[in-house]
Amino acid sequence: MSKPGFRFALFATVLAVVVVLLGAYTRLTHAGLGCPDWPGCYGFIGVPMSEHKQTLAEVRFPDAPVEVAKGWYEMIHRYFAGSLGLVILGLAVQALRRRNEVEQPLKLPLLLLGLVIVQAAFGMWTVTLKLWPQVVTAHLLGGFATLSLLFLLTLRLSGRLPVLPVFPVKLRGLAAFGLLLVIGQIALGGWVSSNYAAVACVDLPTCHGQWWPQMDFANGFHLTQHIGPNYLGGQLDSDARTAIHMTHRIGALLVTLVLLLLAWQLKRNGLSRLAGLLLLALVVQVSLGISNVLLHLPLQVAVAHNLGGAALLLTLVSINYRLRSATRLVSPAVEAHAGFAALPSK
Repeated sequence: MSKPGFRFALFATVLAVVVVLLGAYTRLTHAGLGCPDWPGCYGFIGVPMSEHKQTLAEVRFPDAPVEVAKGWYEMIHRYFAGSLGLVILGLAVQALRRRNEVEQPLKLPLLLLGLVIVQAAFGMWTVTLKLWPQVVTAHLLGGFATLSLLFLLTLRLSGRLPVLPVFPVKLRGLAAFGLLLVIGQIALGGWVSSNYAAVACVDLPTCHGQWWPQMDFANGFHLTQHIGPNYLGGQLDSDARTAIHMTHRIGALLVTLVLLLLAWQLKRNGLSRLAGLLLLALVVQVSLGISNVLLHLPLQVAVAHNLGGAALLLTLVSINYRLRSATRLVSPAVEAHAGFAALPSK
């Protein structure tokens, strides 16, 4: 039986998926500065539509002419993000009221509330610092973190997962390592997007017809870029963007190899469904990444790639949760013969 608050947490998780997708759409349509101020738009609660309001907006922000479509992309994202913040506040209040109930999560809803407040600040800085890549990437990671923690809260409140045996420590360690790699790859993806490096290479498996093209890693990963210029469209040269793009490709290869190993070990330990789910999420995400390069970043595929990243992340969260919530103890002898001899000892 699910616990009190399960449906509320599930609704919040679905809403977080929508917010992540809207954020990706806003970023990929270059609408991050569709409204040059925050939290309003040219000083209004919505995008100025009438001729009088647009004239007033141009007087207030002479360097940012009104683009209605981009303004609405940005404001719709803000409306949904604000709604998610209110839902998370409701989850936190609900958790506080039920804090004396058995197995009622309290720290997780409060952590989510703190995180969504920080996310609001990063949303503001994304605009006021004119898409500074460090802030844009951190804002993206914060969105994925919010989604992951909401999903974890939903799992904890579901009460529907069957009891599993305790699995070998190495399997749990591999699952945790896979999760960390996926988080790192998402961060790299955010850096690619915020520096407009997605189409720095338009061929596969080579880049510019070379296996190791000319690259500038120092500038590509120069995290102390000065604040001030408008970063819409990016400020880096071709070699720096190529370095970022190639690093993301190498990261994708590493993630693929580790997750294939994890899927194999899950299957060997009797978790065929989890292994199949992981393989499906991995294949879809890799296919979308390849399509982005070969098709030169079509909007629908690029947004789907963000959704695929979220799906892969949530799959890893689910796997780690299942492996670490097991309750039946096993002896060291059983663990030693659990079919994990293929992994090297560290």
